Amino acid sequence: MTEIPQPSRSRPRPLRVLAAMSGGVDSAVAAARAAEAGHDVTGVHLALSANPQSFRTGARGCCTIEDSRDARRAADVIGIPFYVWDLADRFREDVVEDFVAEYEAGRTPNPCLRCNEKIKFAALLDKALALGFDAVATGHYARVVTLSDGTRELHRASDMAKDQSYVLGVLDDRQLAHAMFPLGDTVTTKEEIRAEAERRGLAVAKKPDSHDICFIADGDTRGFLANRLGRAEGDIVDESGSKVGTHEGAYGFTIGQRKGLRIGTPAPDGKPRYVLDISPVTNTVTVGPADALDVGALTAINPRWCGTAPTGPGTYTAQLRAHGDETEVTAELVDGTLEVSFTDPVRGVAPGQAIVLYAGTRVVGSATIATTSRTTRTPTAV
Repeated sequence: MTEIPQPSRSRPRPLRVLAAMSGGVDSAVAAARAAEAGHDVTGVHLALSANPQSFRTGARGCCTIEDSRDARRAADVIGIPFYVWDLADRFREDVVEDFVAEYEAGRTPNPCLRCNEKIKFAALLDKALALGFDAVATGHYARVVTLSDGTRELHRASDMAKDQSYVLGVLDDRQLAHAMFPLGDTVTTKEEIRAEAERRGLAVAKKPDSHDICFIADGDTRGFLANRLGRAEGDIVDESGSKVGTHEGAYGFTIGQRKGLRIGTPAPDGKPRYVLDISPVTNTVTVGPADALDVGALTAINPRWCGTAPTGPGTYTAQLRAHGDETEVTAELVDGTLEVSFTDPVRGVAPGQAIVLYAGTRVVGSATIATTSRTTRTPTAV
């Protein structure tokens, strides 16, 4: 089984592949590999900002005019047609506005996951299929495995250190059927990918990786939200409800946060305090000790399955954040809601995050965390 589907006897022609090219090294190498495999590849850069000059600061962000030019140069070297598609309005509505609304509601969203669901494998894929393309290729590190009956499964990348299957866990059967990840079987370091780009004559070989949230170029999420939601002073309280500090907007905090709390009153035991709860209704942030973050169960909504929805309770491993560890869970779909119990308690689980379930390396599906159940604690004597 190969990562890039090859023409079969029933399909003698090469696949028509639309390669999403961000202007970075991964997507450029992915497009080059797809073309080298014999597919009919066209490159496309997505213009996602109405003001593209604002989406990059140094190595942060993406989607600038600079990135568009880098992608075009890479396409020229590969020898494939290249276009720029304007999806700025769709990106603003489905990703940026969703991001702001989720924080305003006291939840912690993952915009990269939402972009894959709504932009790269929805808006982009729909347009690609309408134009007669067979697949969309991206530079994500994940694997698509084709079984003997022709069905497809999404699996972790061969190199776990670079695996990005978590942010692809929202892909459904239809989207997965037209997805291609040419880097997924690569067990190499990033430096080796850069070396490959250099061998291919791609100028992006030494370009810094983008990181953090692409539409918050300076990395200041709290400032970004304050500009859109306004500053709203509220109380920071402890578990007993006693005021221990103030804040300028509850939306600027996430469950499990330790830094940036600016609490003037030390805890009775002298230990650090963490954000335990965010109430947008009262504009209150509750803080407490680390062990108060332990979660034993959760419910998740809007499940999306990379295949047939599982029936009955099952044991899986789960990932709760893009670079988080796996943890064993029991999960069951009950009346459209995913009910999850953890074998061992986990910390820092926030509503709005995605939980992605795995069976070995196979992605079973994902859902959005709605509620969490904390474990019972024994009070610490002070």
